Amino acid sequence: QVQLVESGGGLVQAGGSLRLSCAASGRTFSSYAMGWFRQAPGKEREFIAAISWGGGRTYYADSVKGRFTISRDNAKNTVYLQMFSLKPEDTAVYYCAADLRGSYHLDRPAVYDYWGQGTQVTVSS
Repeated sequence: QVQLVESGGGLVQAGGSLRLSCAASGRTFSSYAMGWFRQAPGKEREFIAAISWGGGRTYYADSVKGRFTISRDNAKNTVYLQMFSLKPEDTAVYYCAADLRGSYHLDRPAVYDYWGQGTQVTVSS
């Protein structure tokens, strides 16, 4: 069992920055990959970024590449999503997720075993 708790969401103007955090508990954090997804009203959950268990490999959606950075601190059991140059279209609920099975397709929601409750990010124009 893994518990995930996101924080750091909020309201920001276009062009601004936010850093999301996801604190994990329940299993050895350094043993599994983590991902970030987002879901806007009326839209499907969208892959944003993922990071391998050791942090050595990262993956990004084209829509955020160069603007968002995923990282993790295994000593703190936390994964981060640093977001720069935010746009109104980045407005969504952001979720972190844990992949305990060592999946290859970290861009697919179905491979993740546990999800956080989400944190709202709103970017005003």
